[in-house]
Amino acid sequence: MSTPTLGRLEKVDLRTAWIGESTHFTPWLAQPENLKLLGDTVGIELEFEAQEKEVGPFRADILCKDTLDGSWVLIENQLERTDHTHLGQLLTYASGLETVTIIWIAQHFAEEHRATLDWLNEITNERFAFFGLEIELWKIGASPLAPKFNMVSKPNDWSRSVRSSAAKATELSDVKRTQLEFWTAFRDYMEEHSTIRCHRPAPQPWMNHSIGRAGFGMTSIASTWNSETQTADPQLRVEFYVSVPEARKYFAILETQKARIESEIGEPLVWSSAPGKQSCKAYVRRPTNFMDRSQWPQQHLWLRQNLEKFRSVFANRVRQLDLSSTAIPGQESVDESDTGSMPRPEDS
Repeated sequence: MSTPTLGRLEKVDLRTAWIGESTHFTPWLAQPENLKLLGDTVGIELEFEAQEKEVGPFRADILCKDTLDGSWVLIENQLERTDHTHLGQLLTYASGLETVTIIWIAQHFAEEHRATLDWLNEITNERFAFFGLEIELWKIGASPLAPKFNMVSKPNDWSRSVRSSAAKATELSDVKRTQLEFWTAFRDYMEEHSTIRCHRPAPQPWMNHSIGRAGFGMTSIASTWNSETQTADPQLRVEFYVSVPEARKYFAILETQKARIESEIGEPLVWSSAPGKQSCKAYVRRPTNFMDRSQWPQQHLWLRQNLEKFRSVFANRVRQLDLSSTAIPGQESVDESDTGSMPRPEDS
């Protein structure tokens, strides 16, 4: 058997592709496919908001939202070595926002700047996250140039969770402690078996998941309260939710497709847009006791399967939702059999 001929990776100067930071690199990075590459590197699904956006006395190169929780993501980039000026801007951004993720991209990170980001991640709470990435360009022979992001600094979520949990350990009830352990095990399971990202585990009944648009998402729920019987019976739920100022209008568009959506999911959903509620949701539920650890493998499997079905059914529809258009995302026309009154259960 002959040995195949292999090419050799060749590193290319960044200025070959991007002459200037603001004129070439920032517009390139703001393109959806390139933001996805960056998001995949840092583990955040990014939704573009603005380029050269004023934030206090400075202008952020790119402003995005984390589609998982709607928090701000500020991106600063350099085609040179990191400097104190950009570090100062990043600190100014962080001081003016309640919750923010800051991504600093440069050709090369000075050791003192990398150490500063590590220090900031260590001393700040969960509302702040600092990432440092070096950008490279590579090619093989005459191939197109390929960008590569290398992580040089990132938040240490594990150590933060341990520190936070240790501080509150005496305050946690058996239920809260079990929920924290349930979600921690579930995130580990999802990282191995699914592409759906999970939010940081916490001692609470829910865990959020992105669906690709800020203000819309999915939630896994392990609750001691039964939303159907309104009694203290444990259950699992997987929910699709809309939580934006005009949530009811967006949700009404989706409700016109109720029959089609439920057919694609494979079972009826509970549709809830009760007056007075800040968000609308559609969900499936399963009576089961998450306090019984022996059931966790089956429960995690049920959550994953339904999350994946919800994403496949709702994600594209959510991207197409537009209140300025009468078009119904996902179908050419509205079948009258898809409309009608929907159940409005009380939220649990």
